[in-house]
Parts: sequence; structure tokens; C-alpha cells
Amino acid sequence: MAEKSEYADYPNEKTEKVDVEEDPEEEEFIHEEHQFTWRASLVGSVLGLVVAASNMYLGLKIGWSFGAALWGSIFGFLILKALSRVTGTVFGPKENAVCQAAATSAGGLSSGFVTAIPSMYRMGLMGDSTPAQDFVPLILWTICSAFFGMFFAIPLRTHFVINQDLVFPTPRAAAETIKNLHRAGSAAAEDAKNAGRAMLASFCVSMAWGIVAYFVLFFEKIHFLWWIGKSVGSQAIMKADQLWGWYFSWDFAFFGAGLMSPGNTVFCFNLGQLIAFGIAGPLMVDSGFLFDQRSTGFTYFEPFKGTAASFFLWPGIAMMVVTAFAEVGAQGPAMYYGLKTGILELRNSIRKLSKKAALTNDSDFVRKDLTPEHELIPTAWWLSGLLISGVMTVLVMYFNFKVPVYATIGAIVLSFFLAFVGLQSTGETDINPTGAVAKVSQLVFSNIPGATIEVVQKSNLMCANISASICSQSVDMVSDLKTAYLLKASPKAMFWAQFVGSFFAIVIAVPLFMLYTKAYPCILDENAKECPFGLTAVLAWTQVCRLLTGAGSIPKEALVLTGVLAAVALLNVIIRVKFVPDSWKPYWPNFNAIGLGFIAPGAYVPIAMACGWIAGAIWKRVSKQTHEKLMYSVSAGLIAGIGMASVITAGMTIADVKGGISKWGARPGLPALVYPPKPAL
Repeated sequence: MAEKSEYADYPNEKTEKVDVEEDPEEEEFIHEEHQFTWRASLVGSVLGLVVAASNMYLGLKIGWSFGAALWGSIFGFLILKALSRVTGTVFGPKENAVCQAAATSAGGLSSGFVTAIPSMYRMGLMGDSTPAQDFVPLILWTICSAFFGMFFAIPLRTHFVINQDLVFPTPRAAAETIKNLHRAGSAAAEDAKNAGRAMLASFCVSMAWGIVAYFVLFFEKIHFLWWIGKSVGSQAIMKADQLWGWYFSWDFAFFGAGLMSPGNTVFCFNLGQLIAFGIAGPLMVDSGFLFDQRSTGFTYFEPFKGTAASFFLWPGIAMMVVTAFAEVGAQGPAMYYGLKTGILELRNSIRKLSKKAALTNDSDFVRKDLTPEHELIPTAWWLSGLLISGVMTVLVMYFNFKVPVYATIGAIVLSFFLAFVGLQSTGETDINPTGAVAKVSQLVFSNIPGATIEVVQKSNLMCANISASICSQSVDMVSDLKTAYLLKASPKAMFWAQFVGSFFAIVIAVPLFMLYTKAYPCILDENAKECPFGLTAVLAWTQVCRLLTGAGSIPKEALVLTGVLAAVALLNVIIRVKFVPDSWKPYWPNFNAIGLGFIAPGAYVPIAMACGWIAGAIWKRVSKQTHEKLMYSVSAGLIAGIGMASVITAGMTIADVKGGISKWGARPGLPALVYPPKPAL
């Protein structure tokens, strides 16, 4: 029996036997004859498209993404409730869950387009073609990613949702939010409606600000250090702004992210940025050890050891990856248990199909799924869908990306086990270790016997893309099934909602990528000197691929620093898990965030997050009650609003709409630092 976890107050598979009973709350909600409706699926899918735009923006900026569960739940309620009043039809919590599931599916396909795919273009692995010319291969990959992950997750419901009954904090919060929204006349219902209004208001303000910033530069960024340096006559302070990126950005997405992030994450993020690009980097450049500041278009050459960005990239990646694996390893007993019983259930499914007796489970619980048979997803559906999408994945990878058949099959098999890790972690901690999952796959597929370096590198990136996408889609699908289980909604209805949402995701993902890359060509150009997107995840995937396939190298000094910081990060997790009291853990250093600070595109990102966190702390002190009720809604609105604004401004950029009409507040340029000419590589 595993140790009692922080979620042991919930019914949990590791601590007790649980008998599923009817929820007495169900009687207070209106009876819903039809759970799946087209209106709920379409509204949810459209809401998911807004999240898709936000995730593409955030993913290209810093490699993060946010789920659409609460966004789809609350906004979906506001829209569908109004529609039900106009049409005189029934609208209840189960249909609301369908809307939320469609939003999650439609907003969750950005993963490959902010990691592996731009990496291949930057490395020249896609030839001289553009995303527009590669539309067919990209759309085929998106179809594989959408449906294979969805079908892949369905048989895992029994294990993670029913038998283990893991907490899944966000899906549980979504279920409770939906219940509160539909409790007529209650204080909880009014609170939920206020949350919806707050989300809408923050969305509108964020979107409007982002559009205005396109025309008025003051609303985009404030170069406070440049003006301070100018007023006191200090070139060093002015260079901190221009050369090292220490300025303030009105990026509402990161205000929202900071608002909902723990303090240790936010300030460790700033600490990493300060160490790499506020102290060590400037000293190393001024001494002549490094070539320049933040450009990452080359590695290193004598007598220089690269740029500050390329030098600190590897220590940053090491801290992030080691911390992620250490956190997963800390859940070792639960992971082993989940994998063991999951394999047993898979074997039982096969035996059921062949009409053989099920193998005996030696665990100390028995849980029965009380969902009516007609509401369950038929085995034939997910099995045939898994087979068709699996074969399609193999064919698309071989004919469109030149990945050997055996490598794709191996990636699919590996993804099965890695999905268990991702679901177990998400169910216990609400953290999906997609980055760690991808790095495992990159390590496994670092060599393809007899293949050219281009094929090896494509296989490395696309096999990792398969693993990350399957893990991400599986977590989304099982999370929706968890919400449905808590609401006693039909899994079959969730399946159809995800199915509809996936079509919307497919339709929007490639055009969004094409829009951003056409408006900002630097996303695909490794030699671009400036880019509004930090491409944090893209750089990490690119450099890991090069190193593992023998096409990259690390300066000895950077390698030593990488090893030291990786060991410190591992030791930090061990100490925190084994010895640090729970009351101290919220203040304990987060080396994953420090590593992110080593890679982040500029100090404006962690500074914006710190501003969001400080604003949240002040809000909580002034009115703890409203902070608890509205904070996540405001955060979601801010993030979604700036994502929508970024789509609009990208369109204006392509249309050659003149921006920066008002340059009030902008700083003049400084002459660039003079270095020896960069040699050809």
C-alpha cells in the first residue's frame, strides 16, 4: 500500500475500498433527455478555438499551454443558458460537460506546432518549403495527432477514473463549477455567474489592450531602465534594456499566468533570468568569454564559447528535464502500481474480446462502474478507431516525413507506457510531464541504423512529437471522462463532443501556424536576429535533437555547469520530497522554473509574471473571498484575450497595416556592441 498522499481525503484507490453510490445532488438538477447536443458541441468547439489561438501564442513565446476546461465550462454556460431561454429547451450540467469537452478538444492541438515542427523548419529538414506548401503533410499529421490520442485514451478510463479514482484536480474543479452554475438560486450559482462576468470582462480588456498596443508602442512595452540610464548618464543601465531585454511588457497573458502561479515558481523564474542574463551573462560577454547576448543562431567558436543564450541553454534544459523526471520518480510506487494494473486491465480487455476469463487482480480494492451500459463507449468503436488512426500515423510518418515504419511503431508502443506516466502524474498532481515524455522519446530515437543524418533528426523530432501528442491528448480525454464521471454524465456523449471538437482543432491548427509564421518569419529562421517570440520550447527541442544525433556540441565549460546544476536539481527534489515539511514546500526553490529562466527569451516574461503574482497577492490580502472565487476566471480571460489579439495583429501584419503609429514612450536605439566578425559555420 502506497503512502498517504496529499489527496488522501478524497476517495482514493490506495487507501480504502470504495462503494460507488448514487449522488444525492443529482436529484436537484433538471433531467436531461439528451446529453450530447450539437449546440453544446459547436459552442464548445468555437470557445476552444480561442484557447487554441492563446496556446499557439504562449507555446511559441515560452512553451506553455493552458487547458480549456474552466473556460469552456463557464463561458459555455453563459451562452447555452441564453440559448435555452430563447428556444425554451432544457439545459443542464451534463450538456454543459459536453460543451466543456468539445472546448478542451478544440483547444488542445498546439503541441507539435510549438515544438517539433518549427524545429524541423529551423534545422532545414523540410527543405526550402514553407508551411503553406507543406499544408497537406501538416494537416495529415494533425489528423493523426487528434484522433489517435483520443482513441488511445478511451480504454484507460476504467483504470484511472473508475478503479484508481485519482483526484484529477482541474477536472474535479470543472465538475464542481458546472454543478454550482446549475444550482438555481444558490449563492454558489451567483458566484459562478460572477466568475463568468469577470472572465468576459478580463478577456475584452486583454484583447483590446493587445490590439491598441499594435498602434501605440507604450501599450506594448516600457523601457524603464533605458530612461533611467539616460537620465543618470549610465550606458550600462541603458544596455541592460537594449541588449539584455530588461524591460516591462504589457503582456496580459503572462499577467494571467503569474496570477495563478505559485510564488516560488514566479520568483525562481525571475531568479534564473537574473543569474543568466542579469549577472553571469553580462560579465562573461564583457570579459570576452562569450560572443554576444541572446542570439541563438550558432553554437560556439574559438576563442568565444558561444552567446549567453546558447551557453545557458543546456544548463536550463538539464534543470528542467531532471526536475521533471525526479518529480515523476518521487511517485515511483504509484507509477509502478498504475502501470502494473493498467497492463492487467489491457490483458483483460483482450481476454474479454476472446471470451476468456479475466485475470485476477491482487490489489486491495474492487470498484464497479455503475455507468449504464448504453452510455459506455463500445469497445468496437475505440478499437477500430485506434487501428485505423494507428495505421494512418505510420503511413503519414513514412511517406510525408520519411520516418521508418519500425520507428513509428516503436514510438507508438513507447507512447502507451509514457501515457500511463502522464495520466498518473496528472491525476495525482495536475501536472502533465509532456516535456519529460518527449525527451525520453528523443533519447530512445537518437539513432536510426543506416539512415542519413536528416532522416535520423526527422525521426528523432517526429517520434518525440508522437509521444508528446499522445500523452497530451490522452490526458485531455481522460480528464473529460473524469469530469463526466463526477457529473454522472455519459462517456459516449463526451466521446462525441471530443470527436466534434477534434475536427475544429484540425481545421484551425495548421492555419494558425501558417498565420504566425507568415506574419513573423523569424519563427522558422534560425539566423533571425530578432523575434517577438522567444521560441523557448523550439530551441530546447532543436538543441537536444542536434546533441543526441551527433550534430551538435557543448562547450566544456557549459557541459560542466550543466552536470553540476542537474545534480543540484535532482538533490533539490529529493530533499523537498523526503525532508521538507509540507508547510515549507510552497517556499522551496523550484529548479524547473530556474531552468526556464535560463532559456526564456527575455526578462520581460518573468517580470510580467511577477507583476501578475504581486497583483494577485495584493488582491488576496484586500479581499480573500473574491480572490478565491474570481482569480482563475480573470486569469483565463487575460490569457485568452491576448491570444485572440495576437491572431488579429498577425493578420494586420500580413495585410501590411501600419503599426507603431504612436511611438510615445519608445526608446531610441543604441549603437550595437562591436565584436569581431562572426565566422561562417
